[in-house]
Amino acid sequence: MKNIFLSFCLSFISLMAFSADRFIVFKPTGDCFPLATDGKPCPIIIDADEDPGVKMAVDNLQQDIFSVCGTKPEISTHANSRYAVLVGTYRSPLIQRLLSSGKLEKKELEGKREKYLLQTISSPCDGVEKALVIAGSDKRGAIYGIYELSGQIGVSPWYWWADVPVHKHKHIYIKPGIYTDGEPKVEYRGIFINDEWPCMGNWAKEKFGNFNSTFYKHVFELVLRLKGNFMWPAMWGSAFYDDDPQNGVLAHTMGVVMGTSHHEPMALAQQDWKRRGKGTWDYTQNKKGLNDFWTYGIERAKNWESVITIGMRGDGDEPMSEGANISLLENIVKDQREIIEKVTGKKADKTPQVWALYKEVQDYYDKGMRVPDDVTLLLCDDNWGNVRKLPRPDEKPRTGGYGMYYHFDYVGAPRNSKWININPIPRIWEQMHLTYEYGVRKLWIVNVGDLKPMEYPITFFLDMAWNPDKFNAQNLQQHAEEFCARQFGRTYAKEAARILSLYAKYNRRVTPEMLNAKTYSFNYGEWERVVNEYNTLALDAHNLGFLLPSEYRDAYDQLISFPVQACSNLYNMYYAQAKNQALAAKKDPEANYWADKVESCFQRDSILTDYYHKTISDGKWNHLMSQIHIGYTSWNNPEKRTMPKITRVPERSVPYTFKETKGYVSIEAEHFTRAVSEGKTTWSIIPGFGKTLSGITTLPVTLTPEKMYLEYDIEMEKTGNVRVELLLAPTLNFNENKGLSYAVSFDGGKEQIINFNGHYTGELGKWQSNPIIESRSIHQLTKKGMHTLRIRPLNPGIVIEKILIHAGGLKPSYLGAPETRKPL
Repeated sequence: MKNIFLSFCLSFISLMAFSADRFIVFKPTGDCFPLATDGKPCPIIIDADEDPGVKMAVDNLQQDIFSVCGTKPEISTHANSRYAVLVGTYRSPLIQRLLSSGKLEKKELEGKREKYLLQTISSPCDGVEKALVIAGSDKRGAIYGIYELSGQIGVSPWYWWADVPVHKHKHIYIKPGIYTDGEPKVEYRGIFINDEWPCMGNWAKEKFGNFNSTFYKHVFELVLRLKGNFMWPAMWGSAFYDDDPQNGVLAHTMGVVMGTSHHEPMALAQQDWKRRGKGTWDYTQNKKGLNDFWTYGIERAKNWESVITIGMRGDGDEPMSEGANISLLENIVKDQREIIEKVTGKKADKTPQVWALYKEVQDYYDKGMRVPDDVTLLLCDDNWGNVRKLPRPDEKPRTGGYGMYYHFDYVGAPRNSKWININPIPRIWEQMHLTYEYGVRKLWIVNVGDLKPMEYPITFFLDMAWNPDKFNAQNLQQHAEEFCARQFGRTYAKEAARILSLYAKYNRRVTPEMLNAKTYSFNYGEWERVVNEYNTLALDAHNLGFLLPSEYRDAYDQLISFPVQACSNLYNMYYAQAKNQALAAKKDPEANYWADKVESCFQRDSILTDYYHKTISDGKWNHLMSQIHIGYTSWNNPEKRTMPKITRVPERSVPYTFKETKGYVSIEAEHFTRAVSEGKTTWSIIPGFGKTLSGITTLPVTLTPEKMYLEYDIEMEKTGNVRVELLLAPTLNFNENKGLSYAVSFDGGKEQIINFNGHYTGELGKWQSNPIIESRSIHQLTKKGMHTLRIRPLNPGIVIEKILIHAGGLKPSYLGAPETRKPL
């Protein structure tokens, strides 16, 4: 932001900074202007005949100040207070008087586009000792100045759309000086709400009835608070001007320039044609019907600020028929411009127009099709954020300039991307920096899908569109931190920004819709690494949520916690499926554990979605996360969620052994090769027991085991002495201090009798701090290859958890080495 300080001896000095200079303080310093003192704000003065859009923004400012200090400022057309906020556009009498008196510098506003000044002025008019003046070079300039003040006192542009709370202050002061962002570097800066069903469509239907003016009032306000000025409206089954006649009126009043998408020419939606069109959508067969239809569209929009899409594509975002040729398309544009001239009564070049080089239309351009020089050429990405075409550096400038249609959301091959944000800021910056440097500066518009959950990339895109020169590769994370500071406060902004940036980075590796069990490889531990990365991020997000004050919970869940937790869960599900399939192919019963994990993650996906719909902000955002993202088999989303395929393996369906690996063998006790029991006692596995998998013991515990043993087939690579370690539950010598014993042997040889707790005398120490007993015995193996380890309990109450065989490579660890089980 520019901050121009006045002095008697210096002229205006412009200082550029990455983020807006702070002109708000909450404690008085120096010669500050008191916007609010002890909860009482000064009045807002505006001319009675000021533009209605500026008045609407002033009404919002009134509410914003109330949100901060608890009292609504008076809005008046007459100054009657010692301190006041004066608001107006360049041509308003209020601002003209200040310009004439020299209180405002004329050159800072005259002839400028969408520029504002916020300036503290002494004695601006009779009866006012000091004022904060918000002056706009035009309507939107004044509106942007108003919302700059709102933002700096602590009202986020996302206060409604993400439920960002407002921090309360009884005192608000403005530092002396002049503040401005200058003029925007890109003339038209906007968003396209698209692919809006089922999520936003069902939400809007439930909350507003349809995409009507009540809905769009919130959208337009957001766009303006973010210093955008342009929109393509929702169009899947909707017709902006027809669904609610007040939609167009409201956009014009509030100051948002409207257009229609790349395949909807002449200010008409595709649904307008379905409802009103006569004949076929074919200019060679229905020229009169189409010209009459297009005339209706221009008649309806002629008094509103618009950018008219021209040209023609097939009906419903499809290519024209194969018979379409360049000459025909050029004649269509010629006829459309004649309609524009006839209806508006002005030359065609006085009405802003855009021709979108989207998909096959770029091929027409490459083959020589041209439109008049005043028409903006709207270049496009490939629907995935990769710019397809840019002007040549030596190309002659166009009076209509160039625009860029960019995507955060897409429906189409190879697979839809509609559910969650997959747009890391460095990628957006790199492509839009390229775009800007190649002279594309007339219009930037981005497909934002359902708008939520694209809150941060939308903010960045519109911030960058205002002044791309402020951004470079080194300060992008700083922007993320500023965004998070505005939503959650500065204390945890750095950590919140780190999580926000990483989850978008992880999602860009592969979109959630394209993620599956085969995406990542087990080679190099890749699958485990990416799952651990997302799990770590999810844990970090969870922990940060508890550190934030409770009032930020809803905003934090929407902007960070939900997408991180949901995507982490998705990664866990597909990793579990990959493990399940790999183990099932070997008929390893461990596949069943991973099958359970897939089912659990699939269920948790629904639980997380329900939480977003029903719990966050008391159900305000119902339906907005209902986009199906699991179960894709083609490019388009499936009709319902389908759990990834899993395979279950019958327990003991395949023989296995335990193979020496790097000088050790590790066995979970329940994975015995044979369990023999005779008489009245039996073996019993206790699931979840102990430090790792389970425990195994004899029942009933009041009977001495007879002719009972466990055997484990193992494959050894070495001969000589080995050490067998049984990891046992820390059972005390409850049998009159005699201790509990077991026998251990190899290959039917001589048994060693081990009493593992007879020495315990009741002292506190390692026994209690490390809840396991490591009982050891030494054995000599005279050959390599297969051996059978037998363990025979001699007393009841022994619980075996794990068995380790040390053949020279066993390293210390708290839980014991991972199991070395191998199928035969």
